[in-house]
Amino acid sequence: MKFVRVGAAVGAAAIIVTACSSAPSSSGAAAGGTPIKVGIELPMTGGEAPNGVPTANGVALALEQNPVPGFNITINQQDDAVNGKHNADQGAKNMTTLANDAAVQFVVGPYNSSVAQAEIPVSNAAGLMQCSPANTGVSLTKGDEAKALRATNPDKIAYVRVATTDDNQGAGTADIAYNTIGAKTAYVLDDTQTYGKGLAKGFTDAFTTFGGQIVGTDGVPDTTTDFTSYVTKAKGLNPDVIMYGGVTTSGLGLFRKQMAQQGLDIPFVGGDGVNDGSAATASSFLNIAGDGAANSYSTVAAIHDIPDPAKFGADYKAKFNAEPGSYSAPGYACTQIFLAALKAVGASAGGDMAKLREAVRAYIADTSHTYDTVLGKVGFDANGDTTQHTISYYQYDPTTKNWKFDKQRDFTADPVK
Repeated sequence: MKFVRVGAAVGAAAIIVTACSSAPSSSGAAAGGTPIKVGIELPMTGGEAPNGVPTANGVALALEQNPVPGFNITINQQDDAVNGKHNADQGAKNMTTLANDAAVQFVVGPYNSSVAQAEIPVSNAAGLMQCSPANTGVSLTKGDEAKALRATNPDKIAYVRVATTDDNQGAGTADIAYNTIGAKTAYVLDDTQTYGKGLAKGFTDAFTTFGGQIVGTDGVPDTTTDFTSYVTKAKGLNPDVIMYGGVTTSGLGLFRKQMAQQGLDIPFVGGDGVNDGSAATASSFLNIAGDGAANSYSTVAAIHDIPDPAKFGADYKAKFNAEPGSYSAPGYACTQIFLAALKAVGASAGGDMAKLREAVRAYIADTSHTYDTVLGKVGFDANGDTTQHTISYYQYDPTTKNWKFDKQRDFTADPVK
């Protein structure tokens, strides 16, 4: 479900109180339960705060609302943002910190696929299960690249995700371009990062399958601030649509703004990397693009029509005095999955932290298990990928200056043909 994102300052304050408070996150502590921790590894500061903070808040809400008797669950919070942007090296350091904390039994995160690429070898070696609410990079779970990330324990899955992959999300952006906008030609860019490249490939594969033509492609360094050469190239190519795989902090908002400033008035399509809040949200794509955001489209790799959006939205607002973000509910769902595993195997570990960590990992990696979550029923395949393959579509609404939900597509029930 798509929600307006929480303001960074308010959300950060809320999650810091939860993470650092000595008060229990689970009512099990009231009965003197075994102390354990859930790790959160997300970008929490700078330009990435509109992504990480609402997601982390979803974790905190789930822990408060779903106590496991016999356990006192608190949070070990880590931030992978460096100078306002997600950083893979910092993510790996954070995952090492979490793995070395024997009380940490599960990790929610990361948010960005390039960070996950650095973290998976660490969590795999430690046998520490992590669940990403937002990663979509295909190579994290599929093919030889995924196997290489699990070099220490190749046959043990310690990474799952409730977001579907970029072969589906890329197809969603292509569906918007070809079938909603009516574009027959496209210029495709990416920010040279794991997520951006995967999303651009997913778009290209599906757009050509639909019958469209790619008239040009470019990888744009994620430190770029002057996009004049790319805008000029786009004018020469004269595409019906521009698709850009990447995130706002790689400059996508600036690119969209500079398109408008240089008179390139054609539709723009991006993934969830640009669906990071309204124009009122500091550092968001819409905030940076300003009036240049007109005729922009985006996707989210999660279900919009969750089973009970009103209750989730009301509960979140009551706790944080703000609306949920796009990945608040997936963060909540990851936590629900851990708590279900803890209920199933917690007693068998007898208070042994190493034994409990492995029991939780093995339970969640077992493909026979399914979970009733805020997203609906979720399961994982042998690679750790979610059984939900739904992408939600959005268009910029100039009246509200926010992303407006259009529709969602289940790529299992309705695949690209």
